Amino acid sequence: MSESTSVNYPQEFKGFAINDPSKWDNPKLVSYEPKKFGPHDLDIEIECCGICASELFSLKNDWSDQPLACLSSSYGPKTQVVGHEIVGKIVAKGTDVTMYEVGQRVGLGAQAASCLKCSRCMNNNEQYCPHAVGTYCSRYEDGYVSQGGYASHVRALDHFCFPIPDSIESKFVGPLMCGGLTVYSPIKRNIEDVKGVPHVAIIGIGGLGHMAIMISKAMGATVTAFSRNYDKKEDALKMGADHFVATQLDKGWTEAYRDQFDLILNCASSTKYLPINDLLPCLKVNKRFISVGLPHKEEQLDLKPIQFFSNGCTIGSSKLGTRQEAIELLDLAAKHDIKPWIQEIPICEEGVHEGLTKLDKGDVKYRFVLTDFHRFFNTGK
Repeated sequence: MSESTSVNYPQEFKGFAINDPSKWDNPKLVSYEPKKFGPHDLDIEIECCGICASELFSLKNDWSDQPLACLSSSYGPKTQVVGHEIVGKIVAKGTDVTMYEVGQRVGLGAQAASCLKCSRCMNNNEQYCPHAVGTYCSRYEDGYVSQGGYASHVRALDHFCFPIPDSIESKFVGPLMCGGLTVYSPIKRNIEDVKGVPHVAIIGIGGLGHMAIMISKAMGATVTAFSRNYDKKEDALKMGADHFVATQLDKGWTEAYRDQFDLILNCASSTKYLPINDLLPCLKVNKRFISVGLPHKEEQLDLKPIQFFSNGCTIGSSKLGTRQEAIELLDLAAKHDIKPWIQEIPICEEGVHEGLTKLDKGDVKYRFVLTDFHRFFNTGK
């Protein structure tokens, strides 16, 4: 196995990829040319990589009406490797990199580059940069389509790689890099100025929601978890939720929680069962309902405008997080021993298939993490 999966780095990377969305659940091992190495780039030899629900949408091409971006890449592979909850060791750095050393452990999330000079980048909002490049399925200026972390190595701009506190095991870091950061950013931005104890509602106890509960609690909030039924109540309370609501079973919860929350964070990846018109009155005056779960392109919200009137609430979304917020989150996780609930799967063709298909069925508590990269790719030496 080591001969067939070993990597001729730096000339090649290897990873599990598709070129046809109909084969989303069966990525195959491929060798591919990496993006041209820039002066601020880092090469990370991957140790672990989480499996995120966004990878299902990307592999199935459910967020786009166009063919897979990799098929029109100017150079490099015509196949797509996904994965953006990455942890590993720096094995090469560009000539202008000063913040890191070779051999240092870092994490990489869902963003691999931005211009770093527009008004958004200059004001700690680089995730909203109009020239942002995602860690996979995203086109660089030179036409290369980014390749992700179900692979031996990944290449990214140094600004989007984050130092990992020694006390956090790599297998727990991966989910924090995307899912954790995605919920930390709106939680921080919406409760940091609240006087007294903030009250946060978390909708959807899954890959995102379970981390949102732990992070909100670590930040000093009173947390209420919302789910359709009681299946996840015990887990939510173990994660730190103070209260639990089963929206399809509990009677009178809308009245009981009216005017209670400083933030409602929607972590569900579908709007199908979202009782948004019942949730909005639960916000305090001028507070926000923020969605971080990104559903299928055809899904819509059934929203009654009158629901905004009584409390002047706002509905919006949030994308990823900044470098500053990522570092803050890792420090918070180290201080409060935040450990995402994970299930480890050794990386191989069968393991990638198992993780994707089980996640597609919702059969995970609450995050899969691909491990054993060094053994499979004969790296880590």
